Amino acid sequence: MENKPLHQSRRKFVRQGLQAAIAFTIVPRFVLGRGYIAPSDRLNLGFIGTGKQGKILLGYFYKNTQCQAIAGSDVDSRKLAAFQAAAQKAAGESAGKDSYKGFTGYPDFRELLQRKDIDAVVIATPDHWHAVMAVMAANAGKHVYCEKPMAHSVGEGRAMVNAMKKNKVIFQTGSMQRSWDKFRTAVDLVRNGYVGQVKEVLVTVGDPAVPFDLPGMPVPANLNWDAWIGPSVVRPYHTELSPPIEQDVYPHWRNYKEYGGGILSDWGAHMFDIAQWGLDMDRSGPVKFEPPAGDAVKGLVMTYENGIVMKHVDFGRKFAVRFTGDKGSLDISRDFLDSNPANIATATLGSNAKRVYNSNNHYQDWIDAIKNNTQPICDVETGHRSSSVCALANIAYWLRRPLEWDPRKEQFRNDAEANALLTAPIRAPWKLV
Repeated sequence: MENKPLHQSRRKFVRQGLQAAIAFTIVPRFVLGRGYIAPSDRLNLGFIGTGKQGKILLGYFYKNTQCQAIAGSDVDSRKLAAFQAAAQKAAGESAGKDSYKGFTGYPDFRELLQRKDIDAVVIATPDHWHAVMAVMAANAGKHVYCEKPMAHSVGEGRAMVNAMKKNKVIFQTGSMQRSWDKFRTAVDLVRNGYVGQVKEVLVTVGDPAVPFDLPGMPVPANLNWDAWIGPSVVRPYHTELSPPIEQDVYPHWRNYKEYGGGILSDWGAHMFDIAQWGLDMDRSGPVKFEPPAGDAVKGLVMTYENGIVMKHVDFGRKFAVRFTGDKGSLDISRDFLDSNPANIATATLGSNAKRVYNSNNHYQDWIDAIKNNTQPICDVETGHRSSSVCALANIAYWLRRPLEWDPRKEQFRNDAEANALLTAPIRAPWKLV
């Protein structure tokens, strides 16, 4: 796939714009001025990546009556076709119609980005594509919802932050636990001192990423494998990376460092994110990374500038976070919120307590932020800092030596080899501009 502009004919563009406008009686944004969205308007969404997670997000967004999917893009034609059918059904049900045909599928996401009637995009691709697609979307004036972990590397994350700020678009990271009552309550309790002065945070998530080592398989006719790889390192096709549509599973590309950050990043973008939130470190991160001895895949110790220690360990409660202070400890996961002593978790915050941003719907929160020109619960800088913890932890495990990190300069101190790993290679002709 060549990285060159794709052109639609003026006739095709006008026809698509009219279809979208007539179907939902919405005045196109570009008629009213770039970026204008009336409070009563539905947002027109384009979905990039229409596999399992893309379809899940489609359902979440269609529970929100203020947006609609009018386009999608995928390198797998069968997955794109299935998504289109689902989107048309959802749109018809939302509009009270038996059917709806105002959805267009594209094999190349750049065609989708050229449409001026699309207000925002939802990116649900493998991690290695996030930065290039998000930067291009921002440059096209589209607001962005991007799945977690936000970026595949620290450098890519910073490029995403810069692009969103430069283009003044609203970005939401898909770390949706921030919009769950249970996690917000845990963070409020920690920040208000119910566990006392925090000394240690334990985070249980999976293992770091490993190099891809699977044998090659024949590429299915419905899949553009070169486009799936895109800006990353070329490796042979395998169903573990991109399973056929009949296998309704999360693909395992996330295990391999070429395309993901292991389950360390996959779930770390949820659980390290909550740790960062609880510690009020959404604009910073640890300053020291000390990996375990030998080849252990857990045991990394991360230390913040204020002396708080965060450990990647298994403390016996599945994927979870434990905040420990001088008054007790609090455990939080998707399945539980409890503490030792028990009255910490059940405490009622006083009227004068500090409270974090309150979002009860991660998807509506992004829509509201776009309409109000405000920042959502997990904005681009927050998402970047959480994904950076995951990327830095992976580097520490790969290099197996202590590393000192400067969260302001976003560089390792006196370690050229470690700094060389801060940005994943971007295959020509793709660029982070």
